[in-house]
Amino acid sequence: MAAAHPDDATARITGGTAADIAESIRSLRDRRSLMPGDVLPSVRALAEELGVNRNTVVAAYGQLARAGIVEAQGRAGTRIAGIDPVAQEGYAAQATLRDIASGNPDPALIPDLSPVLRTLGGGPVLYGAPVLDPDLEAWAREWIGPDVPDAFSLTVTNGAADAVERLLAQSLGRDDAVALEDPCFLSSIHTVRVGGYRPVPVPIDAEGMTVEGLRAVLETGVRAVISTPRAQNPTGASRSAARAAALQEVLADHPYVLVIEDDYFSLLSRQPFHSLVGPGHRRWALLRSLSKFIGPDIAVALVASDADTAAGLAMRLRPGTTWVSHLLQRVAHGLLTDPEAVAQIERASLHYARRNAAVARLLTEHGVPASAGDGLSLWVELPVPARSVLRPLAERGWLVRAGEDFRVGEQGAVAHRLRLTVHALTDAEAALLAADVAAAVGTALPLE
Repeated sequence: MAAAHPDDATARITGGTAADIAESIRSLRDRRSLMPGDVLPSVRALAEELGVNRNTVVAAYGQLARAGIVEAQGRAGTRIAGIDPVAQEGYAAQATLRDIASGNPDPALIPDLSPVLRTLGGGPVLYGAPVLDPDLEAWAREWIGPDVPDAFSLTVTNGAADAVERLLAQSLGRDDAVALEDPCFLSSIHTVRVGGYRPVPVPIDAEGMTVEGLRAVLETGVRAVISTPRAQNPTGASRSAARAAALQEVLADHPYVLVIEDDYFSLLSRQPFHSLVGPGHRRWALLRSLSKFIGPDIAVALVASDADTAAGLAMRLRPGTTWVSHLLQRVAHGLLTDPEAVAQIERASLHYARRNAAVARLLTEHGVPASAGDGLSLWVELPVPARSVLRPLAERGWLVRAGEDFRVGEQGAVAHRLRLTVHALTDAEAALLAADVAAAVGTALPLE
């Protein structure tokens, strides 16, 4: 479809308030009456046509821009935005390069399902059964209980991304602001954008989300905060006890902001858990996905939360609609209580930490200073833009991921970062990678 003439678009847009005008344009976009690239009327033209103040149209366009529906292009006008795909975790489609961009756990370190599958018990589950399998619930309450307020509800979802999507949907409306750590886990960025919410960046440092950053976004009216307490992806940062206490103090004035803590690395983490949920906070959820240590295909996450938040989740998880397979829950419980599987999880935890530290030392020896945080990957700072080394590293056989894929706000320091998933490399491969990164940095050309 050719770009709409402003007069044509004006004739279709309706509304007397900023919210109504924005919803009208969003509806036209959804019905494909307006297409990506179509030019919207100027502020003056639309204000005159609708008989509203120009500031009303400015506010409407501002709402749409924050939601990613339109793009303001200066003298070129305001256009309907195209779909900007978010980078995804996982293996790349190509098979010619050594993939150290995936963020995947090591398949060799995921416990074998075979012994558990042979011993699974329990009868068939019918419509109307409890969502959470009783054996998994008993185990989870003992595991999660010490890390949450005494009065908590527990449920289960199809993984952490499913939990975040359901939690936001039962608490927020379109264009509501959600605070995300910057840089941030790709799945969280994708979930917020697809849901039509407005991502607001909060800086992080070596101790996690910053106090001033959280205070600033709370003052702007964010409705939810998503934070990773340890092994933050992509940086590997873990929240300290002092930082957690300071963040709790900031949140004390905002008890009804939904706080979602995504503790995805839990059993694999080498760091203690420190919550930013204080004793008086009213809306909160702690997520613990099982995918990183018993396998991504066991799509199960446990969610501890306050009673009201749990009730909202329960409305979206009813047997006969979208409940979590009890067969998967029984497999998860079998692995989490099997001594050999538990030992394998501990071996995996040590392996990830040691390999990351070893590769960080090799990079430092080759003139690229690096340190290992917690998690599956290394977050490496370069003296040149990370995009400038992607091609040189590909020519040497490596597929890596640039830090800007994980940004929520402006590029800033992430433009000079690489995320490297190195735990499956042999000693020889790790040494070669360190040398190749140093060589790529040395020959990097300025970006156009």
